[in-house]
Amino acid sequence: MGGGVMSSSTARRSDRSAPSGSSAPSDSSVRLIRTLTVTVFLQWMGSTAIVPMLPPYIRHLGGSDALAGVVMAAFFAAGVISQYPIGRLADRVGRRPVLIAGLVTYAAASMSFLLPITADVAVLLRALQGVGAGAATVAALAMIAGSVSLERRGRAFASIYGGELAGMAVGPLIGSIVGIRYMGAMFLASGLLALAACLPALRIKEAGGPVLRPVEPDPSPASSREESDAGRSSGLARVRIGRSMVGALVCAGALGLANGVYDICWTLLLLARGASGLEIGISWTLFAVPFVLVARPSGWLADHLDRRVLVLAGLGVSAVLCASYPFIHNVPVLILLGASEALGFAAAMPAVQSLLTQGSSPSEVGRIQGMFGTSQTACTAVAAAFAGAAFAVTAWLPFVTVASLVGVALVVVTFIWLPVPGRVRHPTGDSESTPEPEPVPLAPTGPAAQLSGEAAGVRVEVQ
Repeated sequence: MGGGVMSSSTARRSDRSAPSGSSAPSDSSVRLIRTLTVTVFLQWMGSTAIVPMLPPYIRHLGGSDALAGVVMAAFFAAGVISQYPIGRLADRVGRRPVLIAGLVTYAAASMSFLLPITADVAVLLRALQGVGAGAATVAALAMIAGSVSLERRGRAFASIYGGELAGMAVGPLIGSIVGIRYMGAMFLASGLLALAACLPALRIKEAGGPVLRPVEPDPSPASSREESDAGRSSGLARVRIGRSMVGALVCAGALGLANGVYDICWTLLLLARGASGLEIGISWTLFAVPFVLVARPSGWLADHLDRRVLVLAGLGVSAVLCASYPFIHNVPVLILLGASEALGFAAAMPAVQSLLTQGSSPSEVGRIQGMFGTSQTACTAVAAAFAGAAFAVTAWLPFVTVASLVGVALVVVTFIWLPVPGRVRHPTGDSESTPEPEPVPLAPTGPAAQLSGEAAGVRVEVQ
């Protein structure tokens, strides 16, 4: 399983002639990463362009402010329900078909807004957009996890997130400039961009098996048993859940909480501080731009430094800034701090994705990405539902509450990841870094000895 771009005969010869253990990327892996980066850029540029003016558009259709909130929440709710089943489907039928189906689904839902619909129908169409966008995201990340070797995976994920944030930097700015008067044109453009994103995706070939270097299997006894189970005709092998993945899923929830409070309260906070519409639009764009600029170095850091430190430090900085925003009254300072917070996210995202899929088989990464997306999206929906009402009580309440929850999550993750190797083990011959030895836990005695197997990396299974 796993996506891969068909390589040329020259690339295949270079792969055979490469020394064993070399971590140099093949031409096919480079093309896969570039292709998916272009795909997610186009998709996210179109999908975020309609977001700024969507609530006023719902009011234009005759809906109330409460219904506008339901329309916005429907996107996240659909993602929570659909992302794990979509990941399972991607593991079964392939990531490329799911990626293209997601893009087509999103395009169809966007263009349906051009029909003479009511505000109630907009809820269903927005949910369908959420299903399509969620499918495309899960499939793209699963392709990377299933096709790129672990020692280069941080840079690959950084490229994908860079394309996503680049689209988010352009889309909302265009949508804010165009305004509600031309929302029909924006829905059409959003759908057309999703269809355009299918064009690079169609270049990805999964037929005949991946041509990239296979992902290293987890050396645990459970791994060998499940690799043999993968060939059974009765269904997919069970997903292996270890400490590395559990910590990453908790971090996904923390990311979702932060996203939820910003989606609802960031604009409200800036308005309360007297910001203009242009300043609000610039603040959203400036959050995305630093992420795009540092995507490449942040991916390199994930492949060469302790990924646990990158994730915990990045999200820790975000939690501190989140708690401080409501006590700052200067709009330019708020905008600059928001832009600097993107640097923490840029450091954390490739590293947490690398830890999420560490030791995973290509046959299970679709479901793993579905679990990550479900955790993040569910927490986004919960935070968004709470944040609006909390902001109405007092401006600091949603920000400080979410920052506190993120802080607690990071403490939990710290203990979960203590026995997890933080650095990627580069193959012999890679002169870029020296692998860090795995931490050796002290041998427990008494009742604690019963937990030593889990601490050493023994995994449990879920279907």
